[in-house]
Amino acid sequence: MSYDLILANDLIENPSARCAVTMVLDTSASMSGSPIQQLNEGFQLFLNTLSEDEVAAYSVDVSVITAGGQVEQRLPFTSLSSIDNCEQFSANGMTPLGGAVDLALAQLEARKQQYKANGVAYYQPWLVIISDGEPNDNWRAAAAKARDLSANRKLVSLVIGVAGADMQILGEFSNRPAIGLQGVKFKEFFTWLSASMSRVSASSSTSAGVNLPPMDSWASI
Repeated sequence: MSYDLILANDLIENPSARCAVTMVLDTSASMSGSPIQQLNEGFQLFLNTLSEDEVAAYSVDVSVITAGGQVEQRLPFTSLSSIDNCEQFSANGMTPLGGAVDLALAQLEARKQQYKANGVAYYQPWLVIISDGEPNDNWRAAAAKARDLSANRKLVSLVIGVAGADMQILGEFSNRPAIGLQGVKFKEFFTWLSASMSRVSASSSTSAGVNLPPMDSWASI
């Protein structure tokens, strides 16, 4: 996946309060076929929907890291207003999810420091993990760090398990249980995530909690 980005002096030219969201996406071989197609369409819907929200387009900073054969940063942090184009994910390889989450946490912390250095207010950052299996690398340290950060209200760690996922292992990456996705309802999930980001970015306080939309359209509970 590649993007056309407009990043010059972003934090100076756009001083809006930010919500950093890192997507860690399982693009391993088991996601081939309908799952990766639906993931692509859902993620594109997420980008399109938020870019049309006048507040969220300038407040939500998105980054993407994939775990498919190797860990790869596919999109650096940028606001939705700065993304002109994106290409498709493909599925291949194993699932180095621990390494992907470790990189995600390091980059979220670095982004927070950039906000502070530029005097930009920010909301609690989000880590969104989507996987249909289990990690095949040394994942426990990264999982423990993500779980501790979310338990201490320094991170929203949202873990989504696609059919076939090891929900118990995925649940180790958050202080909340992993949530199962109904079938391949990626579009419904990303619609929900878009609405959630809109609510966060419209909040008058960067420290107050936000009531999120119901999950019943996509979650297998």
